Parts: sequence; C-alpha cells; structure tokens
Amino acid sequence: MGSEHSKNEGGSSMVFLRKGPKLPAWEDALLSGKEPKSLLKRGLRYVSLSLIMKGMTSTPDFLWGLPEVQKLNLSRNQLVVIPPSLGKLDRLVVLNLGGNCLKFLPKEIGLLRNLKVLFVNMNCLTEVPAELSLCRKLEVLSLSHNSISQLPFSFTDLTSLRKLNLSNNRFVQIPLCVFALRSLDFLHLGSNKLENIAESVQYLVNLQIFIIENNNIRTLPRSLCFITTLELLNADYNAIQTLPDDLYLLRRLRRIAWNPMDKGLHIAHNPLSRPLPEVIEGGLDVLFNYLREKKEHN
Repeated sequence: MGSEHSKNEGGSSMVFLRKGPKLPAWEDALLSGKEPKSLLKRGLRYVSLSLIMKGMTSTPDFLWGLPEVQKLNLSRNQLVVIPPSLGKLDRLVVLNLGGNCLKFLPKEIGLLRNLKVLFVNMNCLTEVPAELSLCRKLEVLSLSHNSISQLPFSFTDLTSLRKLNLSNNRFVQIPLCVFALRSLDFLHLGSNKLENIAESVQYLVNLQIFIIENNNIRTLPRSLCFITTLELLNADYNAIQTLPDDLYLLRRLRRIAWNPMDKGLHIAHNPLSRPLPEVIEGGLDVLFNYLREKKEHN
C-alpha cells in the first residue's frame, strides 16, 4: 500500500506541474478557457475590446498580443499601473482608462500615433507625460478628476485637439499651452483653483463651450468678449463682481442660463455688484443693453 500511495502522490504531482502558473481569478474568469481573440468585437469600423468593471488590479498579459484592437475600454477597475507594453497597441483610436488608480501614464503612450480619443479621468495623476503630445491625431482628451497642476508645453503640438476636460484638478492658472490649441471647441476647467483668465484666451477662436465654474475668478478679461463663437459660458460659483462692457459682443449666448446643461450665460451665482443682479433678472437682452449703454456713456 505504501508503494501505491507513493505512485499516486507522484502522479498527482505531475498533473499539478502541467497546469502551469495560476492565473488571477479575474483573468481566469475573463478567458474561461477561450482564446483571447474571442473577446474582440468586430464592428463595421472598429475592432473593440471592453474590459470595464472586471475587478482587474493589473492588465492581463494577453492584452499586449492583440495589436488589432482599435477601441479599448479598461475603465472602472483598480488598475495602478499601465505597463510600457501599451505601446504595442499602435492601432488604438479610442482608449478609456477612466475610473482607476493610475498615478502616471507610461511614456510609451506616445507610440499610439492613431489615437483620437483618450479618457484618463477619475485617477490619481499628478502629471502627464510630454510624450502624449506625439499623439498628433488626438481630438478628445479628458484628464478630469485628478491632481494635475500643470501640462507639458509640448502640448502645443496637439493641433487636432477639439475637446479638453481639465475639470476637478489643481490648476491655479490655465496652462499656456492651452492657448495654442486653436481647434478647441470645448474647454472645461471647472472646479480648479483659478483666480483669473489670461487675456490670451482670445486665441481660442473656435471655442463654443467654455466652463470655468467653481473657481476663485474675480474678473472676466475683456479679450473673452472677442470669442464670438461662444454658445455656452459657465462662470457660476466664482468671485466675480463686475462684467466686461463688451460682453454684449457674444451674440451666440442666447439666454441667461440656470440649468448646468443649458447653453447660454451662466453668471448669476456670483457676488455681482448692484445693479447687475437686478439687471440679470430681466434676461440676457436687458443685460447686454445695459452693458452697451454703460460703455457708450464711458
């Protein structure tokens, strides 16, 4: 019996060795014995892979062997690091890393030369690699809900960027590189620590939506009034007391807006000096007429 026991013991040991290293529970659940390529969704335009809310604490190794992926969603996991292998997925057009625990992005992100949309919102970033500026096709970038206080000046090379979300960070001033992004039509800087808006804002000649709510801004610059493409200007919950006389030039602002989603001028929730609060109650036309007449008398 002793010899039989030894034989069985040895046999079970050999079976154990054939299993190889054990996969993390979430990775084993993802594959369920299937080939990684089986997770891909092939649409009319893009090859997609969604691994949203999978409880991942690290990226699965099989991911870097799928170079055909064009849309990748790794959002709402517990990822702490994205490895340099990310650079292997150079066909990526859309990358969603939102809702993780990332403290930095790998420099190899600059190898994603086809990237058009990048979400890294709701992470723990304190800086952004300069190499991201090599993604010259980038059109949409969300860095909201992080701890970023500055951007690399090389971001001036992101000339295709149309939508930039920098809200809920630690910016004390708008980074200079932002004023070089002439294609921007959406800029969100709400819930930062801004105290002023530089006159250089006038160079954002295609801006349609500009959100600067919930900061410490005291005045709006006169140059802001020359961005006649503006359809939504949200400056609520600041420390603004007066308005520039030329504000009436912003003809595409259709109304005094109260709902955060509405286009128009959001300005009422500020310590405006009298008679501005009463004037605003009359609507945008009344406000614009007041500012025009005030300018003519000065």
